[in-house]
Amino acid sequence: MDMNDVAERGLVLLGCGKMGSAMLEGWLRNGLPPASVWVIDPNPSDWLKAQGVQIGGDLPADPAIAIVAVKPQMMEAALPDVKTLGNGKTLVISIAAGTPISTFEAILGAQTPIIRAMPNTPAAIGRGITALIGNARTSGDDLDLAEALLWSIGQTVRLENEDQMDAVTAVSGSGPAYVFHLIEVLAAAGVAEGLPSEMAMQLAKATVGGAGELAEDVDDSPSQLRQNVTSPNGTTQAALDVLMDDDIGLGQLMRKAVAAAANRSRELAGG
Repeated sequence: MDMNDVAERGLVLLGCGKMGSAMLEGWLRNGLPPASVWVIDPNPSDWLKAQGVQIGGDLPADPAIAIVAVKPQMMEAALPDVKTLGNGKTLVISIAAGTPISTFEAILGAQTPIIRAMPNTPAAIGRGITALIGNARTSGDDLDLAEALLWSIGQTVRLENEDQMDAVTAVSGSGPAYVFHLIEVLAAAGVAEGLPSEMAMQLAKATVGGAGELAEDVDDSPSQLRQNVTSPNGTTQAALDVLMDDDIGLGQLMRKAVAAAANRSRELAGG
């Protein structure tokens, strides 16, 4: 199955909020015919209505793809809309946070090819990263197609097993919040040293955003980039002596934070 199959057989998008809209915009921009897309959403936006896609109505009998992009708490009410697509040739891709593959197999049928995906919020601007894992019914071609679809919102990685999704949640799923907090506290520290609050926030946002982009765009490792900025006995070194303290530094704090998020993810999946 490839993108031509998707265009011919159709794609069903269940939920078109920020993430669903970001994906749909990318697909249409890359040439997927609007008439090949069926969207199920209780409150379609004006933007969605203007795209030429089919909103609601009868679904195609055998679509190539069904993408579940609704929040976990809406899952039980939403899934019956696609229940008829189970145990067939339709590939189901879930981007619903915290919902294991077994939940979909229980509702759609164990013979359904299902891929669980975990994107993160920068996907809304095409700068996300999504982790993928398929069930026993999925093929390499299915994963290739899922990656092709998800490239519209950023990079992808493939997991070896579904248990790794808890760590992915803790690193990249929740991770944007850690970075946003870093911006907050960096700006606040600038204010404490005498900068106006708006200037401190502008400096912090641009610094974190620029450093992140630099880390992605050059071949040097983050460790090497850090060393490039750090002159012996200079100002950066003075700050890093605090941040890299073995006992109370950022490394220890981040390890505890990511472990707490991963453990909570495991608790929620078990509950």
